[in-house]
Amino acid sequence: MKTNPSSSGAVVGLPGGNFRWTICGLLFFSVAVNYLDRLVLAILKKDLCRDLGWSDADYGWITAAFSFAYAFGYLIGGRQMDRWGVKRGLPIFVFLWSCSAMAHGLCSFIGLDSVFTLNYPWFSWAEKGVVWLTLSMPMTAAGFMLARIALGLTEGGNFPGAIKAVAEWYPAKERALATGLFNSGTNVGAIICPIVVPWLYTHLGWQWTFYLTGATGFLWVALWWFVYEAPEKHPRLSAAELAYIKQGQPAVEAKAVKLPWLGLFRYRAVWAYVIASVLAGPAWGFYQFFVPDFLGKRFGITTQEVGWWTGAFFALAAVGGVTGGWLAGRLIGRGWSVNTARKITLLICALSVVPVFLAPYAPTVWLTVLIVGLAGSAHQGWSANLFSVVADTMPREAISSVVGLGGFVAYFTGGFVNGITGMILQRTGSYVTVFAYFSGMYLLSLLAIQLLVPRLEPERKN
Repeated sequence: MKTNPSSSGAVVGLPGGNFRWTICGLLFFSVAVNYLDRLVLAILKKDLCRDLGWSDADYGWITAAFSFAYAFGYLIGGRQMDRWGVKRGLPIFVFLWSCSAMAHGLCSFIGLDSVFTLNYPWFSWAEKGVVWLTLSMPMTAAGFMLARIALGLTEGGNFPGAIKAVAEWYPAKERALATGLFNSGTNVGAIICPIVVPWLYTHLGWQWTFYLTGATGFLWVALWWFVYEAPEKHPRLSAAELAYIKQGQPAVEAKAVKLPWLGLFRYRAVWAYVIASVLAGPAWGFYQFFVPDFLGKRFGITTQEVGWWTGAFFALAAVGGVTGGWLAGRLIGRGWSVNTARKITLLICALSVVPVFLAPYAPTVWLTVLIVGLAGSAHQGWSANLFSVVADTMPREAISSVVGLGGFVAYFTGGFVNGITGMILQRTGSYVTVFAYFSGMYLLSLLAIQLLVPRLEPERKN
């Protein structure tokens, strides 16, 4: 029996269909492709360093270049997604990052003996003058830096667009679950990557590994164009399910309000989200680009073994993303307020990260992966709910911009973290300091959220 969405109270609490989960599936596969493309480098790190003559510092700068570019990609991508909408914006970004991922393979045409040198000034207060420093690395490393910059700039639109789609396609009580489910695609991509990439490298070489993994995005673009449409216009969405989706969503104004960048900072929730992104956000970039290296160096295992254990880490992380989203939705469904449910879930996630400082001291590889996997799982649950905080508090027309802003500061900070991590490894060979740093950042972030936004509720402009 069909239900008119305008009938008062007719569909309260009843989904009226499940097509919205098809959209979640599309978002899931987009982030899976996203992570597959970005993690190829991490899995091949040891082999590329050996084959192309890179140092740990060179690799650190390459990953830093991606983080800095991804920061700006997040910022620009979020803004463009609000302007273009997800129907048009997401496939554009996926197409462009797929081209960028394939471009890594073109670095095989660069001579191994070529060297890139860059002189740049650094003002030193101690010496009261301008000090000239030199960045020198193999030209192949510089080529990879350029490809990673292009990849970062184009991949940055994925998550702001996905969060915007969730806000449009789900009622408040299902947003964290939907976010956790599509965000688990990051882990599926990350699980597939360490399993498939070593095989591709062994049989086809690193060039074709980048070509083939990069080409997968083109398949997603074709699927998106055939399936996606806004909920109000989608022919396969029932009236009852549309009414269910609209429950708890603020009325959309006939004309979208344009919020300037500086105008976003009038919202306390934006400050809370930005601070949490600066403190805890860089952890995930560290896990992506350095956990395989950490495991390989700590236990002296092969590239294929690193791949399997890295896949196990991301499998554990996938559980956290779904569980964290499910828990918040479950608590809301049992009558808890959105404020309490979100913050209790964030607290559980923050506490679960604390033991990660023990990872460098664990005696076996399985125990190490378990400890780091718990932290990665907690991070994914944290992210699902932190993204949902934006959807809970911000006007719809600003959601992608705010998510983009948070991603910008997280990955811009992460660029420095990655570069510094590479230098720490070059000098000490130890990961102890970095793991210790991240173990406390989530609790500090939650404190900032509580102080700035004591109660999560839709904000109004001043």
